[in-house]
Amino acid sequence: MKIAVIGSTHAGTAAITNMAKQYPDATINVYEKNDNVSFLSCGIALHVGGIVKDPNGLFYSSPDELMKLGVNMFMQHEVTNIDVESKTLVAKNLINNEIVEDTFDKLVLTTGSWPVIPPIEGILMKNVLLCKNFHHANTIIDKAKTAERIVVVGAGYIGIELVEAFEMSGKDVTLIDGEERILSKYLDESFTDVLEEDFKNRGVKLALGESVTRFKGVENKVTAVETSKGLYEADLVILCIGFKPNTDLVKGQIDMLENGAIKVDDYMRTSNKDVFAAGDSCAIRYNPTGEHAYIPLATNAVRMGTLVAKNLLKPTIRYMGTQGTSGIKIYDQNIATTGLTETTALRMGMNVKSITIYEHDRPEFMPTYEDIQLKVVYEEDTKRIVGAQVMSKVDVTQSINTLSVCIQNNMTTEELGFVDFFFQPHYNKPWNFLNQAGLQAMS
Repeated sequence: MKIAVIGSTHAGTAAITNMAKQYPDATINVYEKNDNVSFLSCGIALHVGGIVKDPNGLFYSSPDELMKLGVNMFMQHEVTNIDVESKTLVAKNLINNEIVEDTFDKLVLTTGSWPVIPPIEGILMKNVLLCKNFHHANTIIDKAKTAERIVVVGAGYIGIELVEAFEMSGKDVTLIDGEERILSKYLDESFTDVLEEDFKNRGVKLALGESVTRFKGVENKVTAVETSKGLYEADLVILCIGFKPNTDLVKGQIDMLENGAIKVDDYMRTSNKDVFAAGDSCAIRYNPTGEHAYIPLATNAVRMGTLVAKNLLKPTIRYMGTQGTSGIKIYDQNIATTGLTETTALRMGMNVKSITIYEHDRPEFMPTYEDIQLKVVYEEDTKRIVGAQVMSKVDVTQSINTLSVCIQNNMTTEELGFVDFFFQPHYNKPWNFLNQAGLQAMS
């Protein structure tokens, strides 16, 4: 059996590692256009902020490690053409321009995603940077050394973390986003209000509800960002607008969502039985809605990549779907979220209600305790839980993993109210705050 793998970040590395062990007699040819594999881009802000000193620690594998498994690694080879029906591909060696032609019995598409780059005047100036891979991280750190006024465009996870890192480094920081709130895809207003206030108190300028109209500059170097409402001076701009799947190579050959994300079933199979996809290149079942959704997270990617190997020859282990569970730490606040926000659910036309509770993490007789804010979103008719968010200065983020399992298993708020949780005064209260959410939703 001859397997071709296109791309080897998270999903690709997981698929390659497991296929090499599971099919020792197979020929596995991996095509990767970068000079590295398995880079954890979620650590870029930690590196920028100086928390992670050695960026090499953000890699958890290497081409050499994969080759030791008997895999053929074609590093710095960009695949330029794939013919799914004839099972052929063409790749270009980016070092010497040599063309490589190959065939395959099974194709694994783990091509990942790439930052969205809108057609805005001046966006290609040399100090307007992307934030995705290892080389981007190094460039950001290098240019930030001499930059005083930094503008971050995009208030998702990566943008928010960079803003925090730059502010803590003493930079003059402006955050621009077209939405009226930061982290609007992940959190409802009562959570984002707290975070926005924290940023403002630390001197970060929030330009929310503003769209970038052009980047002004001199001699190919940006000096200001113009928006629909204002002008913001800048020595450096970081684009964190979002990601789109890298799937142009197979467009029109296999089924996709409108945004180009490849549709896969519960066994990572595409609409072609010999083509599999995993990671940021594809869309998977989203349990809160039961529909395909594009959720580019490293956690999803490694699970999906592992399942590609398990299901390559026949359906063996099905994917349980995703809740899009994620977490972030901003200053003193530990935040995690799973499933739908109330705002998103209502926008989708779902009939939902929510319960928000404000609790302490430990009994008040303990010498110290912290506030917890928890919100659970559920269907009004069925009481089925479809989303949750938590925030506290104490780390209770693991509670969102519990609620992720609840969503995955179609649990209701009534059931949540009576789940068996332990009690110990050092850690929690007799009625766990998750129980409290379920009980209060019943009243």
